[in-house]
Amino acid sequence: MTDMVQSTAAPGAARVSDAYRWAQLAVGVAAMVMIANYQYGWTFFVPDIQKKFGWDRASIQWAFTLFVLFETWLVPIEGWFVDKYGPRIVVLVGGVLCAVGWAINAQATTLNGYYLGMIVAGIGAGGVYGTCVGNALKWFPDKRGLAAGITAAGFGAGSALTVAPIQAMIKDSGFQTTFLYFGLGQGIIICILAFFLLAPKAGQVPNVVANANLLQTRRNYQPTEVLRQPIFWLMYFMFVIVGAGGLMVTANLKPIAADWKVDNVPVTLMAVTMTAVTFAATIDRVLNGLTRPFFGWISDMIGRENTMFIAFGMEGFGIWMLYLWGHDPIWFVLLSGFVFFAWGEIYSLFPSTCTDTFGAKFATTNAGLLYTAKGTAALLVPIANYMQQSSGTWDSVFIIAAGANILASLLAIAVLKPWRKVVVAKSTVA
Repeated sequence: MTDMVQSTAAPGAARVSDAYRWAQLAVGVAAMVMIANYQYGWTFFVPDIQKKFGWDRASIQWAFTLFVLFETWLVPIEGWFVDKYGPRIVVLVGGVLCAVGWAINAQATTLNGYYLGMIVAGIGAGGVYGTCVGNALKWFPDKRGLAAGITAAGFGAGSALTVAPIQAMIKDSGFQTTFLYFGLGQGIIICILAFFLLAPKAGQVPNVVANANLLQTRRNYQPTEVLRQPIFWLMYFMFVIVGAGGLMVTANLKPIAADWKVDNVPVTLMAVTMTAVTFAATIDRVLNGLTRPFFGWISDMIGRENTMFIAFGMEGFGIWMLYLWGHDPIWFVLLSGFVFFAWGEIYSLFPSTCTDTFGAKFATTNAGLLYTAKGTAALLVPIANYMQQSSGTWDSVFIIAAGANILASLLAIAVLKPWRKVVVAKSTVA
């Protein structure tokens, strides 16, 4: 049931070079870039879907919610396959499903058609996401926050380069053609990358260097054990309340900009001029990517919980300021960027904290169990839309999201940090 010594320390294959480890990480990042648009590109399709079919926005956004649910809630199952059979097969199947999902969207004429397309794409994207993050956690026990952050950055920033091309293709060729071409192109590249992915064998990676700020267990918890640990559910709750605010802004960036009448206002920053919503979306994706390795690297040095306290506090402040000042187009661009910078790090901090607490052997499955919190958070996105529709403003949505982040910030430092110290100490003695 329990492995007293981490598998990385067991005798087995010879240590691999750092170049080999970074090459594995690079393949994972490239695959993550290819799945980014399935989530972050969705907001650009919503207005055209609404215009063509006349459905209300909240009904259309259920497709986004279903995508995130199936992207996240099946990751533990996909993680189990990865831990047992290796990463290659799961990413290969994931690439096929991603392509099929958006091909369905290209043909859909009913809400259920879009729901089906996004469910299929979600299952595929989740398989790729969970595998690549899990692989990074295993290859880099010595730089877990940084490695998970760089991998998650591929997902956060991966769509930045395609914000303008997707919008241009939607305008020129229609949103259905865009769904088909981008879906097939990205899916095919994922399938090719799958053949280069490998999991580390025992002995191939270095042992962890002791760090007073970085508590890491010497025991490997089975997934069934993890679910019985109350500290896991604290992490889960924190992930949900921080995740919900960021997902709400991700899914509704264009609608919020439209409601505040800043979406088509030209904004010039650093000699570049774009409409506010295109500028915001581009900056958001870059910063949402950069924050993951940045805060992951910081957490490797000062500790996960200290980093959470800083980042979640920044996020709460950023959401509040976006609510106060976001009606000005320049502030909308700058503050939405700040919000994404303070939000994206959850995808490096939580997986690395989970693996530090519960061990590396079942890292893909255990981190996958925690990642389902993103799916739970996605359930709150349509609630935000209904709150906005019933009140006519985004006020209550922003106030609740800001408060939730401040709560998570305080929980990290006051509850999670001392509790995890006790849990890790017990696992070392056990």
